[in-house]
Amino acid sequence: MPKKSARGCRNGVAGGAARSRRHWGFWAVLLTGWLWSGAMAVSAEYQPVLREARGEDVTSRVLLGWRAAPSMRSREELLEAVASIGDRARVPLQLVGEVSPTLSVVRLAIPLSRDNVQAALEDLRADPAVAFAEPDRRRYAHALPNDPLFTNQWYLQATQPSSMSVTTAWDTTTGSNGIVIAVLDTGVRFDHPDLGRAAEGGRLLPGYDFVSGDNNGSFTTANDGNGRDADPTDPGDWVTASEASSSVFGGACDGASDSSWHGTRVAGLIGARSNNAVGVSGTTWSPWILPVRVLGKCGGYDSDILTGMRWAAGLEVSGVEVNPYPARVLNLSLGSSERCSNSYQGVIDELVARGAVVVASAGNESGPVSAPANCNGVVAVVALRHVGTKVGFSNLGARATLGAPGGNCVNEGANQPCLFSIDTTTNSGRTGPVNNSYTDQFNYNVGTSFSAPLVAGIAGLMLSVNANLSPAEVTARLRAGTKAWPAAPTDRVLPVCRVPSGTNDLQPSECVCTTAACGAGMAHAPGAVSEALRPIATVVVPTGVAAGQNVLLQGGAAAACGRTVTSYAWSVLSSGTGGALVAGVNSAAATVVAPSSGTLQVRLTITDSSGATDRADVNLSATSASTTARASVAGNACPVAIAIGGNSPAPTPTPTPVTPPASSGGGGGGSFDPLALLLLGGFGWWRRRMQIAAVAATSPKLS
Repeated sequence: MPKKSARGCRNGVAGGAARSRRHWGFWAVLLTGWLWSGAMAVSAEYQPVLREARGEDVTSRVLLGWRAAPSMRSREELLEAVASIGDRARVPLQLVGEVSPTLSVVRLAIPLSRDNVQAALEDLRADPAVAFAEPDRRRYAHALPNDPLFTNQWYLQATQPSSMSVTTAWDTTTGSNGIVIAVLDTGVRFDHPDLGRAAEGGRLLPGYDFVSGDNNGSFTTANDGNGRDADPTDPGDWVTASEASSSVFGGACDGASDSSWHGTRVAGLIGARSNNAVGVSGTTWSPWILPVRVLGKCGGYDSDILTGMRWAAGLEVSGVEVNPYPARVLNLSLGSSERCSNSYQGVIDELVARGAVVVASAGNESGPVSAPANCNGVVAVVALRHVGTKVGFSNLGARATLGAPGGNCVNEGANQPCLFSIDTTTNSGRTGPVNNSYTDQFNYNVGTSFSAPLVAGIAGLMLSVNANLSPAEVTARLRAGTKAWPAAPTDRVLPVCRVPSGTNDLQPSECVCTTAACGAGMAHAPGAVSEALRPIATVVVPTGVAAGQNVLLQGGAAAACGRTVTSYAWSVLSSGTGGALVAGVNSAAATVVAPSSGTLQVRLTITDSSGATDRADVNLSATSASTTARASVAGNACPVAIAIGGNSPAPTPTPTPVTPPASSGGGGGGSFDPLALLLLGGFGWWRRRMQIAAVAATSPKLS
């Protein structure tokens, strides 16, 4: 069964990046060294081995999206609805569990073959109650690292073109303990001295383990002896040769492998305990890290990842207590090369509506940005070499948001150090945990898996100075704060990165980034924090407009933490026939005359006590008014400290009205509005009850 992976490398050899395929076609593994047509051969770039599932790669598990969901539904009602679908589609179904009220996990009780599964999916999709039916695929860790200690964190400094200058941003903020950053990964080592439990003075919140049981009733993937529970400790994700070839993974494993400690590595990049004279420093010093275990041996199922995402953001999940520490930032260093699925997009939309920023690694396949980084609303991070060019293994393309250091070795001879490793926390155990340790130039760490958490950390710094920022505003200001892509080097010939034309269009060698191919620019912590400190302009526009009549535009503003709004200024950008700004040029509210034809464009510019500005534009026609600005902001710009210990929940921030108040309401988008589940009739009460009883007896719950 295909699964989602975490991105990277291990054991000093190229390794660990998953190469998933559209329709599960086999992609050739690309070796180092690439000859560009019409140019000199470029020196070989370190490439994580492209890993892909072998064999049939078919799964009996299906993510079933409902067109509607009721306000209340018992397990028996859900079993009945699933049975009805199975009857109509003539596909025997067994309920596995549910991710959300509109998304269930079912198993096809049919002979497992590619043709059978495809036919069953087509039949299910034709049912009027089904919005979509997708394979519950496995995803793989995008980065699988190597071993021991070296603390040269060049990427946090300003020593190389792609270095993020986080040390400069720390002059403004090292982060707030009112912000939570979730790491959805293989779990963590709570006993690592540079991480530790929050209740004991460390950085790690209790978290949760969402890795469920396998289809055969075992817990081989989870590797901890049980299914879902409140312990996200990483027991190790090593795979033996016999496990790799077993039916549990359905051919999804790429042979035997050592434990990656991937989640511990990612957590360390975001939040290793800093300024404590031990080990490495995290990108942030104070925000809490929420470990959410969604990957085990040979990756993890979409259903576990999606459920973990919803729980991390504070949404209700069946059978699990609500997360008392909702995350404002979620890091996903995992994925596979395919389109963004309906299930991922739906959950991401829910998270964004709650104000959560989703950051994901672009992937290590040298092709287009992979899923879920290519979903709408996700910050997709491309991996860069120390000089600011794209690392050969990194994905890229139109879905890229920005780039960040991903590590590159430069020297590739035997026993030579990897000069630009992304050093972080890890464990030295090849199978189970042994000694907590750090990566270094010989136990090196490269991959887009490690670019993403660096950006997630910067997002945490941004929200620490302005918690009112919406996910869209965080993304826009991350982009605005980037450093420009460096020019092509003059001492060697390099191709310019291109936007991939499709999944087969690979660029496995170093190339010169452009905004079209790699995103807005290189991640720059002080620039992002400076952008976050700018105020937020809001405007309320009327629902009705008449040509030649006065229109009241109510402006508002919210300043960042420690600042106040000092002035408002309205100006005309373009004027339609008869349109004009007639009053309130320097006040929050302005009066304009609607044009009789054409468009009147006006702009509100606000300024805070530090001279920082923001603006909101309004377009008026003879019949309507529109703006992309928020109508209001309600909340504390300064994050409220989160109490840790026992079962203390995160406090709810006390809303702070905008200045002046424009209207009530939250600042981050509306909530996800699930549809009501359509329960259709069956083929007879007695037959239905017998079927429900049979399915209930054989269908495992998501544990």
